[in-house]
Amino acid sequence: MTLTPSSPPLEAPTVSRETSERLDHYVNLVQKWSRSINLVSKNDLDQVRERHIEDSLQLAAFLPTGEAQWIDIGSGGGFPGVVMAIVAGEAAPGCRFELVESDGRKAAFLRTVARELKLNAVVTCERIEKMTPRDADILSARALAPLDMLLTYADRHLAPDGICLFLKGKAFEPEVASAQQSWNFGMASYVSRTDTSARLLRISGIQHV
Repeated sequence: MTLTPSSPPLEAPTVSRETSERLDHYVNLVQKWSRSINLVSKNDLDQVRERHIEDSLQLAAFLPTGEAQWIDIGSGGGFPGVVMAIVAGEAAPGCRFELVESDGRKAAFLRTVARELKLNAVVTCERIEKMTPRDADILSARALAPLDMLLTYADRHLAPDGICLFLKGKAFEPEVASAQQSWNFGMASYVSRTDTSARLLRISGIQHV
């Protein structure tokens, strides 16, 4: 299968001083909690901003202008869901977030972050496939599952005119080819700002073959 060329990286978002300070607060919480639960690898603890925050910030280009429901599945340590909820506090105040994480300890961390940073977000500690359909406007995931599985989740929880935003590594092409065996969908891909071999995939119009 031949993929259309990927678009250049999306423009880096401009965040206010207040939003930057809230992101720093979040980084501090990640580093603190990572001493007892595995939120990021030990090698990344001193590079949370560079390796995880900046990667997640690429999704800011798709923050809605009005009321919207954004669901982040397999949220883990909060990338990209928490990062987007922090930025949305000023850039998209009408966007409501649901952070889905089945690990109870990680869900407790996410609730602490949402409370301390006063995010417009709720945390659901449940398996994605067992949740009632959400009809979300935006569904995001990072380092969670192969694309065909992600589309299965999206088919259940995404509104008919909603979009998916998936951060994928260098193996994205075989994943897309495999997913197209079971799904029809529209896709735009963008070269990652943090890794030129990785991609941000924007997917819409999902239909099972």
